[in-house]
Amino acid sequence: MRRVLALIRNTWRTLTSMGTALVLLFLLALAAIPGALLPQRSLNEVKVEQYIAEHPTIGPWLDRLQAFEVFSSFWFTAVYALLFISLVGCLTPRLLEHIRSLRATPVAAPRNLGRLPKHHTAEVAGEPDAVAAAVSERLSGWRRVTRNEAGAVEISAEKGYGREFGNIVFHFALLGLLISVAVGKLFGYEGNVIVIADGGPGFCSASPAAFDSFRAGNTVDGTSLNPICLRVNDFDAHYLPSGQALSFAANVDYQEGADLDTDTWRPYHLKVNEPLRIGGDRVYLQGHGYAPTFTVTFPDGQTRTQTLQWRPDDPITLLSSGVMRFDPPGGTYPDADERRKHQIAIQGLFAPTEQLHGTLLSSSFPSLNDPAVAVDIYRGDTGLDTGRPQSLFTLDPRLIDQKRLTKAARVNLRAGQDTRLDDGTKVRFDGAVPFINVQVSHDPAQVWVLVSALTMMAGLVVSLIVRRRRVWVRIAAGDAGTVSVELGGLARTDNSGWGDEFERLTHRLLDGLDTAEPSREKV
Repeated sequence: MRRVLALIRNTWRTLTSMGTALVLLFLLALAAIPGALLPQRSLNEVKVEQYIAEHPTIGPWLDRLQAFEVFSSFWFTAVYALLFISLVGCLTPRLLEHIRSLRATPVAAPRNLGRLPKHHTAEVAGEPDAVAAAVSERLSGWRRVTRNEAGAVEISAEKGYGREFGNIVFHFALLGLLISVAVGKLFGYEGNVIVIADGGPGFCSASPAAFDSFRAGNTVDGTSLNPICLRVNDFDAHYLPSGQALSFAANVDYQEGADLDTDTWRPYHLKVNEPLRIGGDRVYLQGHGYAPTFTVTFPDGQTRTQTLQWRPDDPITLLSSGVMRFDPPGGTYPDADERRKHQIAIQGLFAPTEQLHGTLLSSSFPSLNDPAVAVDIYRGDTGLDTGRPQSLFTLDPRLIDQKRLTKAARVNLRAGQDTRLDDGTKVRFDGAVPFINVQVSHDPAQVWVLVSALTMMAGLVVSLIVRRRRVWVRIAAGDAGTVSVELGGLARTDNSGWGDEFERLTHRLLDGLDTAEPSREKV
């Protein structure tokens, strides 16, 4: 039992040491690196699946190790929790020790001041008590105490207690930062949704179902989201001649709170890194792309029109890929089986600025200058009635392999052009409109994260600027009405600049006193 208790005690001492806390802090920073280098599911699940598909060997192993969910993984949480425990166990004794040191009086002067790194002696005229009172008064800002020892008056002075205080404030602020981040993860949420501009339907954030992807904190069940409605009027982007983006901005209208009851819309100019802040939520503009519009006219003359976002495959030219599925209107075909055999699927590429290499379509610029598509048109069962989830950007290859979907045409179309299938169905490409990717983020501890970070910086600055110094002055009566003044100084932290500082302090303490003979100083 004694061995077990000794093991527990030694383990606790090791865990709560400052060295262990520094190692854990380093490990936490090291563990966060995969979260910056690899796509994260909480931000973009599509990119995660794409990464796994492009790296079939290492991708699944990284997924098992939760490398795509770094900040909620078991190993990151373990380091986070151990760092929290280590800081609490390390800082609490230091705080108590600092409180005791604040209440303690400066230590008595050493017997031989001449052995100290800084030493100075002088003979001045006056009485010991009067000289001691003058010296003590000039030590304003120092914590000091005067003692009468063996016929001499000794003054012990110390300053720089703020250094340790700043150090403790820094570490407690770091602890507060960790707590704030944890609270934000518990009670916060993030949702991503694509909103089509120029007359698109917009969205309202009353439910997680309104988002394309939603990450909720452990205590968030999605029933108490702050309702926000947003619609995008237009999107504006500026590019260099090379296609590199300079700026993105969207003119949006939003509703929240009482606006929802009165149907009042408020305008806002949404920019990157300039979120819309409403009701404790932040609405970020994260990305953009294009949503092509197709109109399918079925043999009986009924039409279906659809505008849907396509995924930008090239971040420079915004060459995009995607798919659309059209179900014939009611009454076009006599029964469900026949209707299912005449569903239309359109899959291919969209170029905002057309560039052709023969019949191969690519894009030369990301602006919507000359939109065009290169598409395969399929007819048959698109899987809309199966209830099985499908990709928003690609067709299910099993439907093609099983001949449930057959290719009816492959064409290149510009805006306004159409093609006719063998059964009389007409497919027209109407053009495209921009869309933006919006993230709605709620973090109730955001203010405390900022306060903790600023407090950390303040504590760090204090701990770096303030220096611990100790000074002793021994004043003893001499011959013929003179007084012997002996000073000793010690730097309790770094010794940088202590020599010049001690000289200035000596001059200030003895300035104005009648010096009887030249002083002797050791530097």
